Amino acid sequence: MIRNLAGSVLALAGATAAVWSPFRAWYDGRHGRDYAIDELFTGITDARPEVIGSVLAPFLFAALLTLLGVLLRSRLLVAFAGLVVLGFTVLWMVRVGQAEGGLTVGGDGAGLGDGVANALGGGVLLLIGALVMSGRSRAPHRGDRPPPRSPRPPSDGPRPGDPDPREDPRAHPQAPAPYAATQTYDVPVWDPDRERRNPPPGS
Repeated sequence: MIRNLAGSVLALAGATAAVWSPFRAWYDGRHGRDYAIDELFTGITDARPEVIGSVLAPFLFAALLTLLGVLLRSRLLVAFAGLVVLGFTVLWMVRVGQAEGGLTVGGDGAGLGDGVANALGGGVLLLIGALVMSGRSRAPHRGDRPPPRSPRPPSDGPRPGDPDPREDPRAHPQAPAPYAATQTYDVPVWDPDRERRNPPPGS
C-alpha cells in the first residue's frame, strides 16, 4: 500500500512536469509548444503550429496513461508513459541538433532551456514511480487450498472410501473373539505290554 502510494505520487509529479514542459523554453527561448509534432519526423522548421498539434500532444497522452496506471495500479502503463515522454524528448533533441548543427547550453537563454529539463525529469520520475509501485496484489488461487470438508450428519452412513467399522477390529475393542481358546487334552497311548500285565477284568 505504501509503495503504491509513493509510486503514484512520483508518477503524477513526473506527468505534471512533462505536461508543463512545453510551456517553457526549449531551445533559444522557443517554447516547446512552438514545435509541431510532425516536425519530429520530417525536420524542424520555423512554422508555429497550434498548441494541440505541438509536442504537447504526446505528453498529454502520457499523462492520460499515468492516470490510468495509477487508478489501475498498473506499473506497465506508468512505465510506458515515461518511455513516451523520454522518447519524444530525445527525438526532439536529435531533430534540433540536426537543424542547428549541434546542441548548446547557455546561461543567457540561448541553447537548451529548462523546458527540456522538465521533460527529461518528468520521464525519469515516471520510470522511478513505476519501479516503486508494487502493482495489484493477487488473490490466492483456489486450487492452492483444499476445499473445506462439510461436516457429516450423524444419521448418514459411511461415505465411499471410508473404512467399514465392522471390518476394523479397533472399532470394537471389547468385542469377543469369534472362536473359543483352543484347549489341549492328554490322550493315553496304547501299550500292549501293559495290557498283558494287567488284563481287563473278565478276560
